[in-house]
Amino acid sequence: MRFHIVTLFPEAFDSYLKESIIGRAIAEKHISVSFVNPRMFVTGKYKKVWPDGNVSMIVDDRPFGGGPGMIIRAEPVLRAVESITKKIAKRAKVKVKVIHFAPSGEKFTTAYAKTSAKKYTDIIMLCGRYEGIDARVAKILKAEDVSIGDYVLTGGELPAMVLIDSISRQVPGVLGKLESLEEERVSSSEFYTRPEILEWPIPKKGVKSKKYSVPPVLLSGDHKKIEEWKKGTSKN
Repeated sequence: MRFHIVTLFPEAFDSYLKESIIGRAIAEKHISVSFVNPRMFVTGKYKKVWPDGNVSMIVDDRPFGGGPGMIIRAEPVLRAVESITKKIAKRAKVKVKVIHFAPSGEKFTTAYAKTSAKKYTDIIMLCGRYEGIDARVAKILKAEDVSIGDYVLTGGELPAMVLIDSISRQVPGVLGKLESLEEERVSSSEFYTRPEILEWPIPKKGVKSKKYSVPPVLLSGDHKKIEEWKKGTSKN
């Protein structure tokens, strides 16, 4: 699986992609994550050279019809995606999906992740900023609006990380044997480990502590009852 991220802030992904399962998946080439910054495709009057020699690559402009904030212009984003699709076209048997993040989009779920991992070889994600991306971009690219929840974020980078993580887990080879087994098990909202009885605060003179025990069913060794308990807690 190849993820292609169109973002003004590629460095936002650095630490996350180097760690744990995702970092290992990239190192073992089960997945790849690449970035294209729309600023690199700014041309004309939006490429401003200042007297001190610094260059501003302006990707946004005021919205038609008025309103607060700025809108990311269509042209640099479309050029950025065009650079990605040209590279993808050099490979055989590719299936590409373009995703645009929007609070009103289709809710992202594990089922969505499984379908995406199975159906596509390349996923292009458009990460908006400011008040968003010119709506014509999604129309031209036939991008699918996707939401990770009923709230508004500063940009599309966090949703992109969520999708990379969840979809990658569905790619063969990404999860180890124990992780793969756990992926198929009933997910509970409660987990416990040693000690069986936890005293908190830590007992000492003048401090009253309380004992917290592991649910007895988890100590019973009865796997059927344990699975039933997990199903019950997963619904809460």
